[in-house]
Amino acid sequence: MLIDTTLREGAQLFGAYFNTSMKEAIFSGLLALGVNELEIGWVGQDGLEELVGRVRKGTGRTRLSVWSPCREADVRAAASLGVDRINIGVPVSDLHIEKRLGTDREGLKERLARTVLAAGLLGIDYISVGLEDVSRADPAFALETACLARDLGASRVRLADSLGVLIPPETADLVRTFRSRLDMDLAVHCHDDFGMGTANALTALKSGADFADCSILGIGERSGIAATEELAAYLSIREESHAYRTEGLRALCSRVSEAAGIPIPRTKAVAGEDIFACESGIHAHALGRSPALFEPYDPDRVSARRTLAVGGKSGRAAIAHALHRSGLPHREDDIPALLEAVRDRAHRLRRPLTAAEFAELALIPEKEIPC
Repeated sequence: MLIDTTLREGAQLFGAYFNTSMKEAIFSGLLALGVNELEIGWVGQDGLEELVGRVRKGTGRTRLSVWSPCREADVRAAASLGVDRINIGVPVSDLHIEKRLGTDREGLKERLARTVLAAGLLGIDYISVGLEDVSRADPAFALETACLARDLGASRVRLADSLGVLIPPETADLVRTFRSRLDMDLAVHCHDDFGMGTANALTALKSGADFADCSILGIGERSGIAATEELAAYLSIREESHAYRTEGLRALCSRVSEAAGIPIPRTKAVAGEDIFACESGIHAHALGRSPALFEPYDPDRVSARRTLAVGGKSGRAAIAHALHRSGLPHREDDIPALLEAVRDRAHRLRRPLTAAEFAELALIPEKEIPC
């Protein structure tokens, strides 16, 4: 169960500014993907009321939520938006309680009680309480706060590894601890500061969490969070436990990349241009026999394409396969000289050859092939 927060956490990315049309395009792509919940922004965000008004209808089964600080005034503002859910953030580490909020543990619980009760009185049916910086908090106090939220009428507790310091086994332990005490929805928000965001989110789902936050390309504060496209692809393609519509993922990633000014690395999981590209001789030859030998899933599942090219890493079998695939006339005796010419040109160009470049070399008479 994915809570996409590209329009909230993702919009907090340094230097990212999404205009209304960009937000609507991203929103439409996420609806098409079929995420379970869309956290569309935060209370006080410029243009939030207008955006909610424009997209509120026609969301189907996807729930619409907003994030709010743990303050009664902000909860009232959230209630006026008419969204399905409100996500109230409350820090539970002593460092945040003292330095950020200027209070103590008892003061924090009092503030939480007032805010959650106010949300209930305002008619908000589904209240989620996010325990921020839970990975650096006193576990007993964090669990006590979660139980308080439950007793006050909250529907969900969200565990936030706000600085991305956990590893999967620690995430599993954290989720199991809360799962054993809470008979309510449980979510996680995993930051990616040490590259563990997606792995932690997936581990949490496998360890008893009902929801995991994510954003397209993992964008967000600092290094961002778990990546929507990676989680959706794994859950739908590898695990086959969900029915996210992954064919539009790459187009959605490109849209977010353009809107946020974040280039997509060509080897980026799911979204990269070259994730189904192969030059290596052994792998290229094997792919020619059966793609399943070196591809984890069919490229069509994410609307990608397979690219086989010859270059400096190719061997005789790859050259022969390329000649056969291209329908170029050749003799077996031509292959050694052609292989040497291909490798030489690829090293000079510092890349694999295009189909036209390969054909040019293949059609040169043997005695004229530059060696």
